[in-house]
Amino acid sequence: MMERQILMQNEMRERQMAMQIAWSREFIKYYGTFFGLAALGLTVGAVKRRKPGLFVPVVPLSMILAYQLDMAYGTLIHRMRDEAESIMVSEADRLSLPHGTPTFEGIEKVRRAKYHLPPLPEK
Repeated sequence: MMERQILMQNEMRERQMAMQIAWSREFIKYYGTFFGLAALGLTVGAVKRRKPGLFVPVVPLSMILAYQLDMAYGTLIHRMRDEAESIMVSEADRLSLPHGTPTFEGIEKVRRAKYHLPPLPEK
């Protein structure tokens, strides 16, 4: 039973990651179009009006595009996974929960208090 739960949780995690990647790829289509039109318009405006300051917004917009491209098609997820593994190994103290890991007894005690149920009999 526990193995099935672990497999189901892993399946759900994989589906969520696939949805996140798919969302990034879909976002790129719209943002890429916006970026292309904005860069073209700002460049033409900067050249026509001889104001190079009009070209400045292209820099942060291109950084956002680069991030999204890395997320959708690049190695960002692999680098994030590697960094997470490194944190789990070398900085495990940052991951501990306040009051420690929840126990069945603690969760059950809170649940019973919330719904005004009698406490569990002591063993």
